[in-house]
Amino acid sequence: MAHDAAAPVRAPYFTTGVKILTAIAGIGIAVYLYRLIAGLGAVTNLDNQYPWGIWIAIDVACGVALAAGGFTTAALVHIFHQEKYHPVVRPALLTALLGYTFVVIGLLADLGRYYNVWHPMIPFMWQGNSVLFEVGICVMIYLTVLYIEFVPIVVERFAGRVHLPGRLSALNRLGEAALRLADKTLGRFLSLFLIAGVVLSCLHQSSLGTLMVIAPTKMHPLWWTPMSPLLFLMSAVAVGFPMVIFESILASRSFKLKPELDILSGLARIIPILLGFYFAVKVVDLVLRGAWVYLFDGSPASVMYILEVGGGVVLPLVILMLPKARRSIGWLFAGAALTVGGVALNRINVFLVAYRPLYAEKTYFPSPFEIALTVGLIALLVLVYRAAVMIFPVIALPAGAAPAVTRNADKALAGA
Repeated sequence: MAHDAAAPVRAPYFTTGVKILTAIAGIGIAVYLYRLIAGLGAVTNLDNQYPWGIWIAIDVACGVALAAGGFTTAALVHIFHQEKYHPVVRPALLTALLGYTFVVIGLLADLGRYYNVWHPMIPFMWQGNSVLFEVGICVMIYLTVLYIEFVPIVVERFAGRVHLPGRLSALNRLGEAALRLADKTLGRFLSLFLIAGVVLSCLHQSSLGTLMVIAPTKMHPLWWTPMSPLLFLMSAVAVGFPMVIFESILASRSFKLKPELDILSGLARIIPILLGFYFAVKVVDLVLRGAWVYLFDGSPASVMYILEVGGGVVLPLVILMLPKARRSIGWLFAGAALTVGGVALNRINVFLVAYRPLYAEKTYFPSPFEIALTVGLIALLVLVYRAAVMIFPVIALPAGAAPAVTRNADKALAGA
């Protein structure tokens, strides 16, 4: 199907599903505020033996991995110049931007002294030997880069349309001048920010794996490996395009649009290659370390590992290798969803299932407050995404449906 430039989606915002998500998000926000006031002990089952739970495993580790579509599509289109995939760049960018934003929001809930989160921005407080410092500073810089990359979309939407009401109308000229300045400035340097975003993503995706390398005595042998940084990076790269397919099909269904089958099928051709390399490295790692024997001991850890690799790597790899499956929206969605679920399960396994304190007196299980906050943040992210694509030109619409005013930023991005 031929497409013109992206445009805001015209649809009613409040539907039955949106109202349900709003209620869930409201509960999550209430818990979030209660946690900031009352502290971690009042709302979580965390303690000195289990210093992290689902807020790190799901809100942070999964969130970072599943936001990888932003840098993988940016690399594919702007570095490898595969322009036919340009229509999915903006949705992937928005997904990454919101994903990392909510990662930071979730991280603030998990930090005991959340009010000190600004410390990594002060040079004399830097600790170069800390893995978490590298993760923190890269996430901060990359999130800034994502917002900078989104600026041309904001300019496209509001340039020439700043009409503030009442007393605020005095700011109209200033707003237009700021938009024009941003448009001229970013047009020259946007390619540098795109490259910086790809590099920063590779750095902190691998550093999350490095974090677990320092705890060999507290992790199950199936997941502890000195190759964790490489595996974390490879899994993030492998899940980038499946996440784009997953999000694109869901958005198409939500807004009653026809899915971009040609583009999504092209992305799906790349996925088996990435999953194949990832699977091969995992197998070689298990064999070299002699950890493969734990696959057959019947323990919950072995079951979770087989489910993670079998259902989240091997099965989608087989599905997406089939040309007929890649031409079917249903099979495309199934393959993408399995890959997304497999990488999410990997992060949960690494940070929760594999992690065991040396002298554990009990097993960690999240409190109702922890679950409510996590589900609430996910619901809120979906609500913000829906609002964003209805305000900004993000999703490519059928040819002729996109207004001409939305074409300028697409041309600027295509030339970046």
